[in-house]
Amino acid sequence: MQYFAKSLTQYKRLDTREVQVGGLLMGNHHPIRLQTMTTTDTMDTMGTVLQTIKCVEAGAELVRVTAPSRKEAENLKNIKDELKKRGYDVPLVADIHFTPNAAEIAARLIEKVRINPGNYIDKKKFEQLEYTDLAYQEEIDRIRERFRPLLQICKEYGTAMRIGTNHGSLSDRIMSRYGDTPFGMVESAMEFLRIARDESYHNIVLSMKSSNPRVMVEAYRLLVQTMYQEFGECYPLHLGVTEAGDGEDGRVKSAVGIGTLLEDGIGDTVRVSLTEEPELEIPVCRDLVKRYDYSQVQNPDNNNPYPEYIKFGSSRRISRPILNIGGDNVPVVIADLSRATAITPGLLASVGYTYSEALDKWHISDTAADYIYTGSLPVPFETPGTLGIIVDYDAYETLEQRHKVYPLFQLVKFMNNQQLHHPVLNFVTIECSDNRDNTYILDAINALGRMPNVAVGLKSRMKNAMQQVRQTIWYMESHQVQLPVILFTESYWQSPDEHLIHFSTETGALLLNGYGDGLFLGIPEEHITDSRVQLTGRQYNSLSGTPEFINTTAFSILQAARMRISKTEYISCPSCGRTLFDLQETTARIRSRTHHLKGVKIAVMGCIVNGPGEMADADFGYVGSGVGKITLYKGKDVVRRNIDSEVAVDALIELLKDNNAWIEPGH
Repeated sequence: MQYFAKSLTQYKRLDTREVQVGGLLMGNHHPIRLQTMTTTDTMDTMGTVLQTIKCVEAGAELVRVTAPSRKEAENLKNIKDELKKRGYDVPLVADIHFTPNAAEIAARLIEKVRINPGNYIDKKKFEQLEYTDLAYQEEIDRIRERFRPLLQICKEYGTAMRIGTNHGSLSDRIMSRYGDTPFGMVESAMEFLRIARDESYHNIVLSMKSSNPRVMVEAYRLLVQTMYQEFGECYPLHLGVTEAGDGEDGRVKSAVGIGTLLEDGIGDTVRVSLTEEPELEIPVCRDLVKRYDYSQVQNPDNNNPYPEYIKFGSSRRISRPILNIGGDNVPVVIADLSRATAITPGLLASVGYTYSEALDKWHISDTAADYIYTGSLPVPFETPGTLGIIVDYDAYETLEQRHKVYPLFQLVKFMNNQQLHHPVLNFVTIECSDNRDNTYILDAINALGRMPNVAVGLKSRMKNAMQQVRQTIWYMESHQVQLPVILFTESYWQSPDEHLIHFSTETGALLLNGYGDGLFLGIPEEHITDSRVQLTGRQYNSLSGTPEFINTTAFSILQAARMRISKTEYISCPSCGRTLFDLQETTARIRSRTHHLKGVKIAVMGCIVNGPGEMADADFGYVGSGVGKITLYKGKDVVRRNIDSEVAVDALIELLKDNNAWIEPGH
């Protein structure tokens, strides 16, 4: 069954309890708070202080610091004191994993502790265990006794807590009953939340993080539903995609997951986990949340403050196939070349097609657009056989040669000029607004649905564009209209990062609901910047409005949404004080050697604490296991231990070869 919220066509924040973290309030319609995490050794007091200050000056409202043992937890006092001495009173969050004693120390010293219910008391051994109901309840009782002291300390000191579930670190006990599922993620957190409520402790934030945006979104929605059904209220939610990676891929993947939830009003604080310096995460967080108006707390068509979040499934909306669009086809990508002065073979290189004049052959990349839109420009040469051409209807009418050329209509023009129709495929754009009162559009959709040769492009210029497009698709579903849908999305922001976030949020929120048979992204000319930007120390080699930028973004969004795999995927942690090697440099080195392995998922994890669990979605893992030492994984299984880091990347390549996951570059 797919998720939907009844009549949710306007942006509306989800009502949540108010939680206090030091002097900072979150939930209860307070602004969405921005946070990050330091990457320094927590025992390096001055290094951690200086990095925290950088984060605060970048806009961080909370800063998380790892506390893997008692000594790091105790040193949080020195860090806090030094920050105050320098005039900074930012709330600190202690990141706790396996050590309840460290949590109990930190809760007396700083404003918030984060515990992972998968390993705070339970142990993770990747064993499949069987529990009777009685044995299972005995384990819950054991958790209650071990967890109660921390709750009492937090109540006494006014300390907040995040119960943070990670998809990759569910306990063996949870796995035995619920499996590696969003249900298991939610129940892992709910066990701790129920105990906290029994102890009358409510200063709690929750999170459901995964490196897979689909799993992450489903888990958060299920958590909202579960809390509301069980308690009649919701606690604030911290949003994040774990191990998102770096550069444009990390931004897109984070925005697809986080943005999808923010579009539905879910989320009270966000953290973008990039394999970059922590202060660079904050501008991305800001780009994610600045599109929302916090004053919008009323939704005229939904009196229930808690929308009905139904289990999200991966099923895709049923649509009628036309050529390579719709049905079981992967979503297509349409590249906009209409601003060019002329269409040339060289121009097609920007969207994945390279012509060799000597061989008279086209090379087609894995991220080659399926269609190009040229406006009224002719294409005066033979194009690759896999490439379709879309032109405006008036230009189409004048063409003598229409092979692989398809017309694009505005809705009214199409309905009034049926003699211009292509016999196989026509694109018709529909401006989505409040369709409940627009009978013309709804009647037209029904009429188009009876035509076998139409794909519709849905777009909206309204602030709540995603909700309006989604409402139109809901109408199609409820009336069994199986038109293929192309998501026409324009970005009116300015910087490359802003465009990435806008496209990923608006289209990702639809794709993760199974909506969309293709993407057509665009940037109005006045919003195109001519500045090149640095992402993770790498020069981003295309301007923000060029066909290359937009084409690459479209394929990145489809990959992040798990709708179309076109390149290697990297699950890379953002580094912290536990990291045992230069994560950014190593990730870049692995990427340079493996970026051609389409569909392979490689995890690069800084330490053994998070690595084996949080890379659960990866095919292969490269994990720090000691200073200068690396352990390699295939899935969840250790393959080689304690490899010297100087030769570990070569060893990873050998592992790929041994498992038939390697192809030579250029093949």
